Order: sequence, then structure tokens, then C-alpha cells
Amino acid sequence: MKKPTYWADSYIEKRCSAQHALKHIRPGQRVFIGSSCAEPQHLVQELSAISSRFTDLEIVRLLSIESGQLTLIANKSHSQQFNIRSFYLGSCGPSIIKKNQRFITPANLSQIPYLFKSGLMPLNAALIQATPPDDFGWMSLGISVDINLAACETANIVICQINPQMPRVLGRSFIHVNDVDFIVDHEEPLLTIQQRPEQESDNIIARHISRLIEDGSTIQTSLGVATEATMVALSEKNDIGIHSQYLSDAIMHLFSIGVITNKKKGFNNGKLVASSAVGSKLLYEFLDDNPSIELYPSDYVNNPGIIGRHNKMVTLNTAMAIDLTGQVAADALPLNNYTGINGLLDFTRGAAMSEGGKSILMMTATTDQGKRSRIVPLLTEHAVVVPRGDVQFVATEYGLVNLLGKTLQERVTALVSIAHPDFRDELFSAAKDMGLIDSVRKFKEAIKGVYPLQYEETIVIKDIPITFRPAKPVDERFIQEHYYTLNRGDIVSRFFHEKKSFAYDQIETTYEIDYINDLTIVATIGELGFEKIIAVGEYFRNTIINMAEVAYSVSNEYQGMGIANILQQKLTQAAIDNGINGLIAYTALHNKAMIGLFHKLPYKITTEKSDDMFILRCLFSEPKEDDDGGKALGDAILSMG
Repeated sequence: MKKPTYWADSYIEKRCSAQHALKHIRPGQRVFIGSSCAEPQHLVQELSAISSRFTDLEIVRLLSIESGQLTLIANKSHSQQFNIRSFYLGSCGPSIIKKNQRFITPANLSQIPYLFKSGLMPLNAALIQATPPDDFGWMSLGISVDINLAACETANIVICQINPQMPRVLGRSFIHVNDVDFIVDHEEPLLTIQQRPEQESDNIIARHISRLIEDGSTIQTSLGVATEATMVALSEKNDIGIHSQYLSDAIMHLFSIGVITNKKKGFNNGKLVASSAVGSKLLYEFLDDNPSIELYPSDYVNNPGIIGRHNKMVTLNTAMAIDLTGQVAADALPLNNYTGINGLLDFTRGAAMSEGGKSILMMTATTDQGKRSRIVPLLTEHAVVVPRGDVQFVATEYGLVNLLGKTLQERVTALVSIAHPDFRDELFSAAKDMGLIDSVRKFKEAIKGVYPLQYEETIVIKDIPITFRPAKPVDERFIQEHYYTLNRGDIVSRFFHEKKSFAYDQIETTYEIDYINDLTIVATIGELGFEKIIAVGEYFRNTIINMAEVAYSVSNEYQGMGIANILQQKLTQAAIDNGINGLIAYTALHNKAMIGLFHKLPYKITTEKSDDMFILRCLFSEPKEDDDGGKALGDAILSMG
């Protein structure tokens, strides 16, 4: 039996040069290399320098740097020296992905540690990077625990580069000196990533998703556009928690301003939990010995069961493309740092298991400087990463939709509405050719309208959060339900006659709008995608006189709450913004509610009686004087008699 060795003595015995340690690696073996920004650069450089010694050496890694030495050697030698097995691809264009696609091993991140631990993918050696040992011989894996810990625990030989610049990060992130075989002292700066260029589309996407994220939510975010959008979307939230694959500079900033407290996670309260960190030197300094931050392996962090234990788990991830049925591709994107077949599906399914959980996919509507749409008829050039049945919220700079529980026709309508306007007619036609939408439906120019996010607002009235927003093409069914639930009197007041049918071709002008000449504002309650519309306000522009005709309807149980007045205020502001001269309303003589509502406008009101109808008008250029409102309203009521 081998006599135990004091760790400090063992540390001295195991110290050696990289060249000496790498001599123990043989041709034909499988070698794991530490992940992402924790890559042991010195060991990788030395391994590359002696590449001629090897044949069929398999390199296993989580994230690959396409321009890295090992990948270049693998390409040059046609994989006869190094054969790369990547569970992930980094930021690169489609041409590079295609060039190196033979290296990709599709797998969810939560499954990879099992491959090592079960012996299904045995490792002959692991090259990792860690902190200097503490007083008890423990070394922290620092900014990358993910699959590194499992590799260290199962590899036959562990070669550890000791780097004093590696932060000592807490959690299940430690290995002991006695559990490594060779120690190479080499200090060097850790890999960092450059700040992604700020894009206005990020800010717009953030504003779309912001209302989905409640105070007290637990957040997971990927890198790239999701990080930038997250910063904006969360900046005014409270008591946010973090359970995420990555930590980033954006998360550090939100922590520093008090947005992230981790108090209401419901699981691992008080702790910011992740499996790795990718960012700047400042981020790595922030992590060092920070008791509020813990890193864990991927089979814990990415376990859907663990993810689902958190309160209001919201996942924010970046998609590369989505087709009209809802299938999602998430391969590597330019400027997106790292993405791919990874933890996306783990977190998407974990969020679905969380009470109040949501999964949100974000992407810009186009690529190649606007030449190609990311929303496509059918995914043919990219692998499906998230199946259509798992997709929930999708956001672009043109809008936000919920695909959960939607038919294929409803999905087409939703996704076309958030595509770039230049591609909507093409997508609509393709959907008809594929049989995804009814053949009688026609493409209207109004469908190219850009959703005016500035008119969206949530107001609490009598303890009920009511969202006022422009109508969307996906609101067809909800608007129908609203009209069908109106009582007889309200239907006659709104449509001037009894009406029992509200079929598609009868009400399509309510939601197929261009937001300029035709605009509908709806009041809704409930979750986006499953809302109940409780009120509808519309204007239709008469281009001859440049006046907007307005009409309103409010569900009976929500009348008397001032909802119609809010709708009118928003329609008025939109009409002014769109260069309309004023408003006009046609109403029955007995409709005191509509007459009173119109007279609340801060403009001079003129009233004209025509047969059994009142015509009310106002010009935005003629503000109401202090006593005008009461006199005009009194005159109108008298004329009713």
C-alpha cells in the first residue's frame, strides 16, 4: 500500500516543464483540453509545437477557436495528427462552420460529463488550468468548471497549468494537488473577449422582452445579442437571480447596481450560480473569492430538473434562424462569441418546468447586412437545435410573439409579423405554397407595417395589470372572442346594427393594419400569447380630409374603469405622430358614453346631427378653451333630446 504524501511535498514532486509533462501523451490517445477562456494556453502552445510526434491524437474540447493552432494543424494534416472533437463552435461565419463541421459532436451540455464518467468516452489525459493551491492543497478551476471537473476526475493523466492570474472561484470548482499528475507553473493573461459592438436592434429587442421579465425572476442568458439585450431589459428590475451557463460583464454590472440579489430564486438563494465565465479581466477580478458566486459542473447547472426548481426561470438565448413552423437553429454567429448545440435545449426545457418560467429566443431579423432573413420558410441549411414543440417566445427588433400552443397557421402569422418587412410577402407566399395557411388568405401591404412599440404600456387599474398596445396580426382570435362576448347593446353601439358573426373577412381590417393609416390599440390582460382582449380602439384615416375616424368597444365587466379614455389618448397621440389633422366619430344619438368620451379630448369639439346619428369632430390645431368642453357637451346632450 502506497504511503500517503503530504500535499505540499507532492506539489514539489509534481512540478515540471510543459515539455516533460507532455511526453507522457502517446499517439492515438484522447486528450481533453480545458474550456473557453480557461484554456491552458501555454500547454496548448507546447502541444502544438510537438504535433509532429503524434498521429491520430484526438483532442476533446467544449469550445473551439477556429483560428487556434490545434484546429489549423488538424486541417493541415487532414486529421492525421490531431483529430478535433468539439462539443461547441465559437463565433464564426457559416463558411467556417461548414469547413470545420466534421469536428462537431452534437450533445446537450448536461450530458457531456456523463460521457466521461461512464467510460463511454474515456480520457487518457486532461490539460487544464487552475489557481495556485490554498493552505490545504485545493486548487480552483477558476472561470471554467463546466465539463472540466468531470474531465479531471476521470482522465488517466491530469496535467495542470498553475496560473496566478486565474481567479479563485467558489462552488464545486476545486481539485486537489494529490489528484493531479503533473504541475506546470506558468503565469499568463487569461483569454478575454472583446465587447460586442453596440447595435440599436439590441435595445429594441430588449424593450420588447422587458415586460415578460418580472421582479424576482431567475435568469439564464447566453452570450452576444442576448447579453446586450439583457442589460437593457433588466436594468430597472428588482431582486433578479442568476442560474446560467455563463457569467458575463453584463451580469457583473447588473449585480453592481443592485438589480441582481439572488434573494428570491427559490433554490440556491443568495448565490449567483453558473458553470463558467467569459468576459473581461475586470469580470475575472470580480469573481475572485466572491462568496456570492459559485460555479458548478454542467451536469448540475444545465440539468433541466435543477433549472426547473427556480422561481420564474427565464431563459434568454440567441437563435441563428427559425422557420415558419417554429424549428430553431442556433449555430455559431458572427460577433456572438460562443453559441451552438449546447445548453440551449437544456435551459429551454428547464424553464418549462419552472413555475412562472419562460424561454425567450432573440435574434435580429436579418443577416448579411439585411440581405437575408433569419426567419425562413423551412430550415434546410441548418441543423434543428430546438424542436418546434419546445419553442415559446421569439423576439426580433420588429416584435415579440409566443408560439406555445399555436397552430402552424398561427405560427406563420406570428413569425411573418416579426420578420423584416422586405421579406414578409416572400414568407407569406412560401407558407401558402407549403399549405401552412388557408389558400383564401391574401397578402396585404398593411402586413408590412412596423409595430410601434412606443405605444405599448402596462397600467394597473383597480389592482388589475392591463396592457395597452397596438394590435398584431396574431390577435385575430382574441379580437373575435372580444366581439363575440359583447352584449347586444354594445354591438349595436359599435357597429350600428345587430351583428352575430365576426368572421375573418369581416374584421381583418382591425388587426391587419399598417399602424399609420389604420391603427388599432387593444387593452389586454393575461400572458402574452394567451391574452384576453377586454377593449378595442381603432382609427381609420380618411386620406381625402386627413381625418381619422375612431371607434371603441369595451367588454361589459370592464366598463367604467377609464379604459376607453386611455385608448382614446393613445390613438390621439398616434394620429398626431402620423400627421393626421384630427379625429371624427360617428355615433348613435343615444350613445351618451361615446359622446362624453369624445368630449374629454383637449380640443374644440364640433357636433353635427345627421338623421339618427351624431358626427363629432375635432382638429388638433384647435385646443379647447377652459369652458369649451362643458358647453359643447351640454349642447350635444340637448340636441339629443
